[in-house]
Amino acid sequence: MKSSCHSDSGASSPPFFSASPPPLPLHPTPSDCALPPIYNDVLVILKTGITEARTKVPPHLTTTLRCIPNYVIYSDYAEPLSSTISTQDILGPYISSATKSTNPDFSLYNRVRLAGHSGLTPADLVADVNTPIGKPNNPGWKLDKWKFLPMVDAALAARPSAQWFVFMEADTYLLWPNLAAWLARFDPDQPWYLGNQMQIVDALFAHGGSGFVLSRPAMERARALRAQSGDGWETAVDAHWAGDCLLGILLESCGVSLTWSWPMLQIAPPSEVDFFAVRADTPDRVWCYPAVSFHHLEGEGDLRGLVELEEGWQRDGYAGRVMVYRDVFWRVVWGQIQAPQEGWDNLVGDEVGQTATVDECREMCAHEALCLGYRFAVADGRCWLGRGMQLGKKADGFTSGWMTHRIQAVADSLGRCEAISWIG
Repeated sequence: MKSSCHSDSGASSPPFFSASPPPLPLHPTPSDCALPPIYNDVLVILKTGITEARTKVPPHLTTTLRCIPNYVIYSDYAEPLSSTISTQDILGPYISSATKSTNPDFSLYNRVRLAGHSGLTPADLVADVNTPIGKPNNPGWKLDKWKFLPMVDAALAARPSAQWFVFMEADTYLLWPNLAAWLARFDPDQPWYLGNQMQIVDALFAHGGSGFVLSRPAMERARALRAQSGDGWETAVDAHWAGDCLLGILLESCGVSLTWSWPMLQIAPPSEVDFFAVRADTPDRVWCYPAVSFHHLEGEGDLRGLVELEEGWQRDGYAGRVMVYRDVFWRVVWGQIQAPQEGWDNLVGDEVGQTATVDECREMCAHEALCLGYRFAVADGRCWLGRGMQLGKKADGFTSGWMTHRIQAVADSLGRCEAISWIG
């Protein structure tokens, strides 16, 4: 799919693009909102689908998106979510009629176009298990990969004057003040592609759920190259299983390389972040990097928890200061690791054998100088030890604990982060 491409804001659309998307909706921000002025030049794009839009997106309208002046919600089905906010069908105007009518990935799309939500089947609504190649048995997931490239064209058409385009999903949370401080370090007139680095074979790309950012020149280059293709890269999308990877390939073909942005952009919620981890390409630890995004949030409770984290940060007099992972650790994690937790998996990685009791598992950790956490399987006595610092998640059949005196010693040694570790 390599081809010459250049930034051309006047590039015409391929002939099979049947219509333009609706104009950008206006979202008056509440009087108590005080986001940095850069957001007047940002368009936020939330990607969703009919199987989740009614349940997962409305909480964002009163949390994540509440103070954002310019945003759109792209889906595979147009429907109202409130009296003033609707999803937009991103596939209808930007995918060829031939693909929509013949490709089996569009079975769900065609059913709901005719029958709305009543066209959904029980199989559409079952949460499929994630595998190394995604969720191949989930109709909504198979349709999702087709949205990434059209979102570039639609977002440019919706707000051609935007300097930055921020992409997120319905289980993503972005810390807007931190993102603003980060973007201010870049020249928006250059082609930037910022994201949590992933790799499939030899293709590097930004993971969609972690959130990613494109500057307008990068968007224009991608649109121009796709417009040169006879089918708008639809053959390539059909042959691949990951739409975010195809977008990365398109951008790389335009000379827009990915700026590796982990750990600022995370694939996990705060409870699954290893706060003592080290970047692969530098000696820097996660500890002093700004927290910009979290992913795999489960429901409105997780969203509200992060809103409360930011509100507490402001109440304590830190408004205008960058929140780094050190701050998230002390405010979210430290208080929850003071005692072992039953029905909990703290995600420690190395199985070391079997013990008769959880206390024996803990003793094994105590005798390993670098061990910070242990996990015990109640059913069969298996014991895991780990050197990372993760809170973890609920999991029946496990008891997890932490060596808090060692964890505090490591945290104290990492310091107060007077110097912030920025990417870019």
